[in-house]
Amino acid sequence: MMQVSSVEAQNRFGQLLDKAQREPIIITRHGRPAAYLISPQDMEALQRARAALGEVPGHPEWAIACAEAWNRVEEELGSFADEHSTL
Repeated sequence: MMQVSSVEAQNRFGQLLDKAQREPIIITRHGRPAAYLISPQDMEALQRARAALGEVPGHPEWAIACAEAWNRVEEELGSFADEHSTL
């Protein structure tokens, strides 16, 4: 997974939108994850996983459920990283 600072994300937003179609991007602030930029398909998969678990946005375990669901998606389908990407 690619990781960029929030300042870099602001400066390269268009490029990162394209890159997020192939792999999630971690956006950091002060060296810590602040947000993730993911494709609509990945978001739909996370929402389906959350619904299957009966989780609701804002629920304390929601972020953990999303991360676990994403890990299952990566285990099943492999990394979405594009080895030939120029980013």
